[in-house]
Amino acid sequence: MKIGISTGGGDCPGLNAVVRAVTLSAIKNQSWEVLGIQDGFEGLIDTERTQVLSIKDVDGILGLGGTVLGTTNRGNPFKYVVEENGEEVIRDISDTVVANFHKLGLDALILVGGDGTQSIGYRLFQKGLPIVGIPKTIDNDLLATDATIGYNTALAIAVDAIDRLHTTARSHHRALVVEVMGRYAGWIALEAGLAGAVDIILIPEIPFEVGKVCNHINKLIENGKHYSITVIAEGAVPLGGRHSIIESEAQNLGGVERLGGIGNWLSQQIEEIADIESRCVVLGHLQRGGPPSHADRLLATRMGTFAVDMVKRQRFGRMVALKGKALQEVDVAEAVDKVRLVRKDSETVLAARDIGISFGD
Repeated sequence: MKIGISTGGGDCPGLNAVVRAVTLSAIKNQSWEVLGIQDGFEGLIDTERTQVLSIKDVDGILGLGGTVLGTTNRGNPFKYVVEENGEEVIRDISDTVVANFHKLGLDALILVGGDGTQSIGYRLFQKGLPIVGIPKTIDNDLLATDATIGYNTALAIAVDAIDRLHTTARSHHRALVVEVMGRYAGWIALEAGLAGAVDIILIPEIPFEVGKVCNHINKLIENGKHYSITVIAEGAVPLGGRHSIIESEAQNLGGVERLGGIGNWLSQQIEEIADIESRCVVLGHLQRGGPPSHADRLLATRMGTFAVDMVKRQRFGRMVALKGKALQEVDVAEAVDKVRLVRKDSETVLAARDIGISFGD
């Protein structure tokens, strides 16, 4: 057999560990040929953007961040941007992808990605392509799996950053605001905030009131704590407000909404209302970079080999998922049906409230 592997969407730690696991398992156990599809689906649109992967090619990449195959979140073949008569327009070129899949002589395609990549993969499966999915996203928002590749590392980076900010916040008597990624899910903010001993956690699932945030900070000051740390998810929403989108989908043709700016906005509000000096730290792509944690290396390796076995058993249209401590397969349609969000009454949220952390509600 000849199988392809592609990494799509935003990069994250652990992608190279997946590429390595798939390549080694396919070659050593099955004697298959492995073709790396470069830059997400772009390698199936332009077939010159592919590379045969050998055992030598994946040597030394287990602990390497990013992806040696490259990636993009703008290569949706169902909404592909092309230039016609000097203008950019969106076209469905999915038939080209299907044709190129067969032109390359592929028998199966393993897609490593989040909800966007898996959704595209499912639509390609409906068009006849034999697809197997592997979940990765630092947002940890895929419904059908308990964990995604990249989340553990991103969480550890956020916690480390918060730990470092405690000392400068205390020294300068400031109200620091830390903006983290996560899009419309608050997993990074919630768990990093709880693990990092912050004072306030603001997540998309619980709209917040600026006044209540400022009141909580002032109460801390009244009780003798002259500094505070607030962790806010990039998709957090003020009560009655909206996501702080800095580039809309209309402006970013064929792309996705970019969230950001909520941290700086909140920091300004704190200075004006609470009358305390405030600074904002946006972690941004730092959460995506660098070597994967040991947990992500293990999860990526396990999921990669499991996906190869799924291909062997022709379990197409399905995705690897972690349930508890065991791996199993689920329908991709189930994985992308809804975004996995934080429940307001979850044990983690309640634990945070019990120790005095405010959610601004």
